[in-house]
Parts: sequence; C-alpha cells; structure tokens
Amino acid sequence: MTSRHEITIRPARPDDGDAVTAVLSASYPVLRAASYEADTLARALPLMVRANPTLLASGSFHLAKRLDSVVGVGGWTPERPGTGEIEPGLGHIRHFAVHPAWTGCGVGRSLFSACRAHAQECGVPAFECYASLNAEPFYRALGFRAFGRREIPMGGTAAFPAVLMRCRL
Repeated sequence: MTSRHEITIRPARPDDGDAVTAVLSASYPVLRAASYEADTLARALPLMVRANPTLLASGSFHLAKRLDSVVGVGGWTPERPGTGEIEPGLGHIRHFAVHPAWTGCGVGRSLFSACRAHAQECGVPAFECYASLNAEPFYRALGFRAFGRREIPMGGTAAFPAVLMRCRL
C-alpha cells in the first residue's frame, strides 16, 4: 500500500502540459491569496497558471506524482526568466507549485532536491529565484537568502511583487 507521503519525481515531457496547468491553477490562486491583493492576482494569474512548453521540453522541469496524480511541479533553467540572460554558474528556479492538498508533505522539498541534483550534475553551483511573497519562508527553509523585493513585469503595466532569493548548492 502506498502511504500519503510516497511521491515520485520525474522529468516533465511536452505532453504533460495539461497536468502542469492543473497544478498551477489549483495552487497559485489558493496559496497566494493571503499575500497579494485580489486585483494583483486577477491581472497576474491568467499569465502564471499556464504550463510553459519550453520548460516542459527542457529536461530540467519536474513533476511530483503520487500514484497517477500530479501533486507538484517545478524546475530550473540556466536562463533568467523574462530575459533569457545566462550568467555562468547560476541556475534559476522556475514555476514551482504544489497542490494545496499536498503542502507540508515534502513535495516541494522533493522537487527542489531533484532540481539541485540535476543542476549540480550540470556544474551549476547556485540558484536564484523570484519567490512569490507567500513562498519566501519555503525558500528560506531550503537555504535561500533574500536580496530584496522586486516588481516582476507581467505584460503591459502589470507587475507582480516578488522576493529575489539566492542559494549555494
């Protein structure tokens, strides 16, 4: 019998888009509601809850599964989100989300461990992320340090408050 906490991590594939979008759509509106104004979420969420085909095909984006259900997603890339800039030795955490029913069960930590191991295999010694305000404690628990708040452009005049964070792997 599989316990509630037994999850497996595997690399995402291009055909995982619907499952990734489902987790993002379940997670972000619920978990970010206490940290953001409703109008900020109304502008940002439609842009944030869609699976990114480039990430799905990257080999560095992962799914956390329990049995046949995807309960978390997340990955990393050498490219900085939004700019595509590459800084040698620095990876960027991308599109992390855990289904609200699975928060506190080690899903996010397991996804991060898979990302860290893959980045280390690729010779990347550090990660950077733009953490949502509600996710800052999660990243701190993983060893990230905050380097101040940023306004992430979301298209047009919309911006999304986040915390720039970094950690050594």
